[in-house]
Amino acid sequence: MNSKVNFKKGDQVVVISGDDQGKKGKIVSIFPKKMQVIIEGVNFLKKHNKPTQKVPQGGIIKKEGALHISNIRLICNKCNKPTKIKRDSTKEGKRVRICKECGEIIDKV
Repeated sequence: MNSKVNFKKGDQVVVISGDDQGKKGKIVSIFPKKMQVIIEGVNFLKKHNKPTQKVPQGGIIKKEGALHISNIRLICNKCNKPTKIKRDSTKEGKRVRICKECGEIIDKV
């Protein structure tokens, strides 16, 4: 399986399918081998914890779960639309990510 991920930590993305469809957030972490990302404020899971010496009351903790990268799209800084990413090299030979909607360079890879 190809583990090439076109997203970076800190990118603004929108969820395009699933229960959290339409929600926007920033990428917190990326797992390229699993092809998954964790997005801030999206896809909350509930974890039940038993009481321990460190946490004497126990309880239910909400935390963000991972989403597959096929379910998210990058938001372009210029056109503010969800977009696919095209990779190309500049005249100086640097690799860059380009918005397929407006053709704007997103950032250097």
